[in-house]
Amino acid sequence: MNKDQINGKLQDIGGKVQEEAGKLVGNTDQQVKGLQNQVKGKTQEKLGDVEENLKDALDR
Repeated sequence: MNKDQINGKLQDIGGKVQEEAGKLVGNTDQQVKGLQNQVKGKTQEKLGDVEENLKDALDR
């Protein structure tokens, strides 16, 4: 795993927590921010996957 995969996963998880907290208190702004963080995290995680795949392909 590389840093983009790890940081992306952490941001995704944080976004899920933020979204759920927003739901609990009825704050739609927090729900939206949580969803945005999830998208950013998943994107960063996928970037890390691409980097790993490229690294593996070059090592062959």
